[in-house]
Amino acid sequence: MNKHTRTALMVAPILAVIGYIAADYYEEGLAEEEKVIQLLPVENCDVINQKCILKSGDFEVNIFDKNNFTTVNSTFPLDSATLFLVDENNQSTPYPLGMIQSPYYWHAETDLRKLIGRSGQSYTLRLIANIKGGRYISEFHTYTK
Repeated sequence: MNKHTRTALMVAPILAVIGYIAADYYEEGLAEEEKVIQLLPVENCDVINQKCILKSGDFEVNIFDKNNFTTVNSTFPLDSATLFLVDENNQSTPYPLGMIQSPYYWHAETDLRKLIGRSGQSYTLRLIANIKGGRYISEFHTYTK
């Protein structure tokens, strides 16, 4: 074995470890870049009857209202979340959601049940969920059945 082969065999593992670490930093940097991703309803949403799922790829958000608290449950931990109730004049009322025991569950007391508590009523909602540099946004209608 000549000296060039011996040197290559000694340097290769070091370069592999350095490459692995560099790739990890690169991927972490991409994950923290600001991006906006749209969440789409899987089916017709009925927040009052706990049947509203928004989805984008592997990320899912379930939105429901129970005892005048509107709750957002996500498949990945959120940094923050805000729900907007949008009236017929396109004026939105923001409700910053607070974390409940873990970053997977967020809620706030809203007037949603008063607005669409009866069958046949509908309302427009907007959601912004933040995960690191990503903002997941959605505008959707909820119909009470």
